[in-house]
Amino acid sequence: MKNNINKKEQVEVMALFGYEMTPCQPLSFKKRGQVGETEVTGLLGTHIKFVGDVAIHFFDVVAGKTKYVLAFNSKDLSWHIAAA
Repeated sequence: MKNNINKKEQVEVMALFGYEMTPCQPLSFKKRGQVGETEVTGLLGTHIKFVGDVAIHFFDVVAGKTKYVLAFNSKDLSWHIAAA
């Protein structure tokens, strides 16, 4: 089965791992060609989807007044914006 997350926009994410009860918390992200980073101002929720042997971790976040879904691929360690 092909993972369709790879078709979404790849981003660079600064994340804090091992934070309290949340094992990972995105702090900011940067799209390709973007000047500066977008600061994550709130974490709304998380969930995991398994695609074959790969766990995709989804983070529902707020940056300013805009909601985003950031996806972390546990196999290749890449981040993508899954929705905005």
